[in-house]
Amino acid sequence: MKRIVLTIATVLLALAVFAQDMTAIIKQADEKFRGESSRSEITMIIERPGWSRTVSMKNWTLGNDYSLIYITAPAKEKGQVFLKRDKEMWNWVPNIERMIKIPPSMMMQSWMGSDFTNDDLVKESQMAKDYSNKLLAEEEVDGYSCYKIELIPHEDAPVVWGKVMMWISKKELHWLKAEFYDEDGYLVNTEILTNIKMMDDREMPTRLEMIPADEEGNKTVMIFDAIEFDVDLKESFFSQQNMKRIR
Repeated sequence: MKRIVLTIATVLLALAVFAQDMTAIIKQADEKFRGESSRSEITMIIERPGWSRTVSMKNWTLGNDYSLIYITAPAKEKGQVFLKRDKEMWNWVPNIERMIKIPPSMMMQSWMGSDFTNDDLVKESQMAKDYSNKLLAEEEVDGYSCYKIELIPHEDAPVVWGKVMMWISKKELHWLKAEFYDEDGYLVNTEILTNIKMMDDREMPTRLEMIPADEEGNKTVMIFDAIEFDVDLKESFFSQQNMKRIR
């Protein structure tokens, strides 16, 4: 009888562990990419069967709500600027000297022809806020022992995914993989994060691959070439006026 009770207690403890909330873990893994503020140089490579295109950019962030991206190459897109303030987004196109606000109807469209959407830029860093989560298992990814976490959106959350699966390394808290599912449970995109390097004051993945599930041969790679954390930035930096001045 004691043995049966002990076995039941062990099973219940295991179930409790794997049902625990992982919000703090998700926040810490995400924090590695931005800190309180950041300034970075990024290369994005859009790969398609038979061709590829490279876009270079500078990026400034302040917390989770402010981001400004300045395109530095290729020449055709150089000078374009994208501004994110909370859940709103604008695009400055210098060739026609026009400021465009990205409407809700365009949020799921491709950003710069990549496998990332406008919505991906606006909704970044909202995983811990918009989703409930639980630990499902512990699995190995690329040699790292990881938490496998299931995220289900809150009923009133303004998100497009029906479910997200995340793999975060247990010791280092590196975000190493994510799978994005639609409301019917079909896999849409897989994100793979590799090339762990020391960047400024922290170790972090420096290569992100976004791979569509139903478009064979398509993927977008984002590489962090350089990044500084906790730089001196104010909210006023993230303005429409500064979009026209930034270089």
